[in-house]
Amino acid sequence: MKIAIATVQVPFVTGGAEILTGMLKEELLKRGHQADIVTIPFKWYPNESLLNSMMMGRMIDLSEVGGEKIDRVIAMKFPAIYVKHDHKVLWLMHQHRQAYDLWGTEYGDLHITPDAIKVRDFIYECDKKYISEAENVFTIAENTSKRLKKYCGIDSVTLYHPPLNYEKLHCEDYKDFVFYPSRINPIKRQRLLVEAAKYVRTGVKIVLAGSGSETEMDHLENMIKKNHLQERVKLAGFISEKEKLEYYANCLGVYFGAYDEDYGYITLEAFFAEKPVIVHPDAGGPLEFVEDGISGFVVEAEAKKIAQKLDYLYENRDKAADMGRSGRKSLYDKHMDWDYVIDKLLQ
Repeated sequence: MKIAIATVQVPFVTGGAEILTGMLKEELLKRGHQADIVTIPFKWYPNESLLNSMMMGRMIDLSEVGGEKIDRVIAMKFPAIYVKHDHKVLWLMHQHRQAYDLWGTEYGDLHITPDAIKVRDFIYECDKKYISEAENVFTIAENTSKRLKKYCGIDSVTLYHPPLNYEKLHCEDYKDFVFYPSRINPIKRQRLLVEAAKYVRTGVKIVLAGSGSETEMDHLENMIKKNHLQERVKLAGFISEKEKLEYYANCLGVYFGAYDEDYGYITLEAFFAEKPVIVHPDAGGPLEFVEDGISGFVVEAEAKKIAQKLDYLYENRDKAADMGRSGRKSLYDKHMDWDYVIDKLLQ
């Protein structure tokens, strides 16, 4: 079967979405299909660029190319989900969140732009119309499905998938540090974890891995210096995949502070490495996996309460190991394998 994977990309930005489309392509190729990724550039500002991107998505016709029929389109990201094809299937990462759950929040900006309501309503209209064209609508997380139902009234089925290199993730030890690998950004809330370091009473340490804007990196560095946390908090910066696997293998646990995450690879990576995960009640997707007190902790987004859980893991390493093993087992109970995903997408 010849399959086109339709997505978008912000130029020079690579993240979880790009990793997922790459993994899907590889898994399709392994099973004897012809597969390729069709990507359109995406710019969400000003609003004129956003609307042009939506039009671009709709104008793309993937029925055939070079005289050869494309048998199936798997569309994954707004506005590539608008592409035309008689056999289009959606495996939706998320909609344009600025128009939905981030509207009016500190993490959104569409609501403060000119003609914001008009643009938002147009996005709603197009989403309802063009998503409904698909033969089947799947999402990567129950959190995404809930948003799609809440705002657009469209039912969908969640298909969970393993993270990149999941087969290499493993546990070696439960050392004295909590690990948080992520893009450095206010919505990921690394600041909360650094603030929590002020209140811990044990020898627990924190390792933050990832890169971000100069402004946010400077803010974290200033927090660390101001509170004399240089021996407590490490900013590891961008790390290799090998380094990430080593950190996961040896950390005491994992913190994932993101706000309303769609899916959350970090949770899955931690569980495959048999490590407990600390998240917040507004975490979104990770709450589909983390069971409070069983595979990790769901704790209010307050520095002192986070510090208490960090100390608990430090003082109860046997319990941390039990939680980590429970987390790993829970993934297999959720059909966390590519055979299941591919079968559903191509049914």
